[in-house]
Amino acid sequence: MENLGYLAILLAFLVSGYAVAAALAGKIARKPFLEASAQRAVMTAWALTTCASLTLLYGILTNNFSLSYVASYSSAEQPLIYKFSAWWGGQEGSLLFWSWIAVTYAFVSVYTARKRHASMIAYVIAIQMTVVAFFMGIVHFQANPFKVLMAGPQITSIADGNGLNPLLQHPIMAIHPPMLYLGYVGFMVPFAFAIASLITKQPGDRWIRTTRIWTMITWMFQSIGVLLGMRWAYAVLGWGGYWGWDPVENASLLPWITGTAFLHSVMMQEKKGMLKVWNIVLVSGTFFLCIFGTMLTRSGLVSSVHAFAQSNIGDYFVWFLTIGVALTAYLILTRLEFLKSEAKLDAVLSRESSFLFNNVILLASCFAVLWGTLFPVISEAVSGEKISVGAPFFNRVNIPIGLLLLLLTGVGPLFAWRKTSAESLKRNFLWPALAAVALAAVLMGFGIRGLYPLMTFGLCLFVGLTILIEFYRGAKTIQGKQQLAFVPAVVELTHRNTRRYGGYMVHMGIVLMFVGFAGAAFNQMGQSEMEVGDSLAVGAYQFQLNELREDRGATWASTTAVFDVFRDGKKIGHMEPEQRVYTTGREPQPTGLPAIRARMNEDIYLVFAGFTRDGKNPIIQAYLNPLVNWVWLGGLTLIFGTLVALVPSKVRRVYPKTRIIGSVAAQPKTQQKGGTPVATQT
Repeated sequence: MENLGYLAILLAFLVSGYAVAAALAGKIARKPFLEASAQRAVMTAWALTTCASLTLLYGILTNNFSLSYVASYSSAEQPLIYKFSAWWGGQEGSLLFWSWIAVTYAFVSVYTARKRHASMIAYVIAIQMTVVAFFMGIVHFQANPFKVLMAGPQITSIADGNGLNPLLQHPIMAIHPPMLYLGYVGFMVPFAFAIASLITKQPGDRWIRTTRIWTMITWMFQSIGVLLGMRWAYAVLGWGGYWGWDPVENASLLPWITGTAFLHSVMMQEKKGMLKVWNIVLVSGTFFLCIFGTMLTRSGLVSSVHAFAQSNIGDYFVWFLTIGVALTAYLILTRLEFLKSEAKLDAVLSRESSFLFNNVILLASCFAVLWGTLFPVISEAVSGEKISVGAPFFNRVNIPIGLLLLLLTGVGPLFAWRKTSAESLKRNFLWPALAAVALAAVLMGFGIRGLYPLMTFGLCLFVGLTILIEFYRGAKTIQGKQQLAFVPAVVELTHRNTRRYGGYMVHMGIVLMFVGFAGAAFNQMGQSEMEVGDSLAVGAYQFQLNELREDRGATWASTTAVFDVFRDGKKIGHMEPEQRVYTTGREPQPTGLPAIRARMNEDIYLVFAGFTRDGKNPIIQAYLNPLVNWVWLGGLTLIFGTLVALVPSKVRRVYPKTRIIGSVAAQPKTQQKGGTPVATQT
């Protein structure tokens, strides 16, 4: 079996390299049969990578402990869902999984775009398959999951494996890595189309829509992955929070930020022919940040609970990033004439300027997160002393940035193109602004004095009202014209322009998440060593320890603390935090499983943090986390809005056609409207 896996990976690497060579040779020499051969090579590479992946999965599911990877990350008693998760639970398997997703994306994107983008599909293939070949080379030569255990010259096996890391044995971790990888890897597709458009000097309307749609899809997966990671950290790690500015957490956030910036700024290129260079830079930067995040997780460059073991593959990623960034920069610099903007900003109070400010602020946040993540590494390299950068730095920098972004979320979409009139400002923002000020005054009356919480709640109300008013006005207009009930009118309104109103839903999701973020300013925490019968008071709650109950499973032993929970002396329920020790293979590892009583106003979060040194009494931590569930509600709203935005609109939109400076491709069909060529788009 290991020979089949080795052979499939090697052939996938060679076929990927052939696809790059055939695509470029076919395009340069104008040999259509070579381009067709390159397309078939993409399919073949996908089949070979799928074969290797299925072979590894078969080894995991059949407990083939002669494979070093299976012995390290699976065990005979491990539940089926976690055996499947073992595919990406370790360094070698995760890189194979990365490669399989990459070649799957390449296969799907090439197959769906081979006719529409025939003039540049060869370059799309070459770029994507270069990435696939790089990762397949890493897998084959540096991190092969089909290495076997040896006893002298003989292949040997062990009775049982170490099993998956206990922290990863949670249902969310069967979903979180695939979603995050679909986001990370998927940004390869818009990058390939953007660079191919530069090489062939394609006019904007020929590639922007494809790039934007793929970016929305991968941005959605990245969002899901980040949100699931937050939920996993909250439900498993037992520290009472969901985001700790861990280096690997930051690495997942960076491409999300730049992808968000691109999805906003690309509208200026679509409608005004502006920010062409900037959009190419954003697409390219997003892709390279994904590669950087992949390197950060696997190179041992930073310490993180999310990272894999330290390895020597970091140098290969550094070379790949260096060469890739250099070639991309060279290509952009040689195409500056082609990328000239076709319009200029007419006024500060305009939708164009709001998108520009949005991009500047997002990039400031990206730089701050990147700098804080890398500063310990830089300081150690320069001075020999590793200076840690913790959550206070990130919060101090990013909270004001986040509030500015929240404000732009409300005002930007309602500004007019070119210039916004004073009457329009009054009509759209007067009542939401007055409501926000009134809310801040009420909250101050209830004793809230923190500047940032007051600003956050006020801005959330302001932005939320602007969005709801937009839906209300549009739905009332449709009601009057079509005699529909209000809810069907809202559905009809959204279907007419799914991109716009789906975007509003995404913004509403952001608003709800900020409500949850603001709740963190009011968190409370208490800790105590307890005996049965003792109580711990935090805020208005009392937690009485009634029992310590022991239990045992096939791969673990646990102690559960049984609590009665009281509020102002009245019993409201019971909670059972657990301390579990996994006993398979690897050294016994204690893991706390918190008990969470979730409500929309606040969560009660109990953690069994361990035992005292003498092993007699449990150490209990109790957290009160206000408004946390608004974060998860906002995340669901954000994902739903993205799905809505991906649905084709009922009404076709017509934008001015991007001016063509020069193109080696065939000219697109146009319609004439008032003597000006325009392009239609659904």
